[in-house]
Amino acid sequence: MKLAWLGCLLFGSLLFAGNQDVDENVNTRYKVETVVVSGDGWTTSFTADQTVHDGQISSGLRKEIGELVGKNLNPSLLDDIARRLRREFHAQTVTHRVLRGASPEYVQVVFDIKLRPTKFDISVPKFLYQSSQGWTGAVEGTVTVKQNGFTFGLVSDGDELAERYAGIVARYENPHLGTDHVRLRFSFESYHEQWNRATLDQPGAETGVIAADIPGIYRTRQNFQPEVSFVLARPLTMTVGTSFERFQEQFPEARTMAANAVTGGVRYYQRLEGDENQQDLEADYNLRASTRALSADFVYARHRWEFRYTLTHGRHLLLDDLTGGIIVGQAPLFERFVLGNASTLRGWNKFDLDPLGGNRMVHNSVEYRYGVFEIFYDAGAIWDSGQTAVARHSIGVGLRQGSFSLAVAFPVRDGRADPIFMVGMNY
Repeated sequence: MKLAWLGCLLFGSLLFAGNQDVDENVNTRYKVETVVVSGDGWTTSFTADQTVHDGQISSGLRKEIGELVGKNLNPSLLDDIARRLRREFHAQTVTHRVLRGASPEYVQVVFDIKLRPTKFDISVPKFLYQSSQGWTGAVEGTVTVKQNGFTFGLVSDGDELAERYAGIVARYENPHLGTDHVRLRFSFESYHEQWNRATLDQPGAETGVIAADIPGIYRTRQNFQPEVSFVLARPLTMTVGTSFERFQEQFPEARTMAANAVTGGVRYYQRLEGDENQQDLEADYNLRASTRALSADFVYARHRWEFRYTLTHGRHLLLDDLTGGIIVGQAPLFERFVLGNASTLRGWNKFDLDPLGGNRMVHNSVEYRYGVFEIFYDAGAIWDSGQTAVARHSIGVGLRQGSFSLAVAFPVRDGRADPIFMVGMNY
């Protein structure tokens, strides 16, 4: 009798477990029509006929979410993506629901992200070593309260400009100013400058006027810059703002000058995905115009363009990046263009090319990557108006994993080859 009861109990358990599996997997015969990811004040939709570019979600996770569309529902995969969203957003919870789709045999998947009321993140947006210019680093801490981000950071950068600037940065950002299409940002920077000997040895550097259109060097500078960005359409964003920048000259006396300016920019991004290839198209235009109407001591306009094309096929990646710039009028040294650093004309020393920078610039970089291996070729020229542009070239090889890279680059010139070694992270 006991054996009979035990057999009935075992049979009932198996039957109940089998019914559970049926209930859990009944939706797997449906295909995913749409995936919606919803956060605090923003929503992103993934459909079969729409390519999504949203800075809220990282590119890798965004791609995997998009790949759910058109495939059979996979509950375990939804659980995995929910865990990754929770980890990426440092969220309190991430839940997902399956709803009826607009077409028969299709369903809609909705991920709901519930953020913690307050979170704190530390990031290293830049940390690299370049053998001819030394170390560059930046560290930032961000406190996010609902949709408001407050950032404070320290920076010492000897890579980007002709000067090495070190100091503090602070930002406030609101990516959802009443709507997903408007973003607000306030930034403040305060730096102390150090100058390379090659720059200090230029005629006029220590007299306050290097040339008719180049003011002298300075010891400190501060900038306060409010900006508003508008998402005009899915691939197009426009930014407008003002910059209130002041700097204190070093020679012949400590005099404060202003380079207040109107700022603006337009950015276009489009991703095209096929069965085997993925193409990314990016275009940027940035303007900074200083005018007497803003109580500035300078009148100039700085234009910069960038066009970037990326083709991805499996583990193969081909990238072409074209940049150009022109300055009209008298601009401070921090506005002048620089080539020969960790991202342009790699292999050259920027102080050998032009220790003051130039008001004309053009540069093109072509890279091929396979897995972590990369090889690149750079070509560019930097000069001042009225001068003849001299094209220079460099080649290099390296290893890259995400934002971290290790590379050695060689300038292409007659007589000798002086390689430059670079390692670090540069977002």
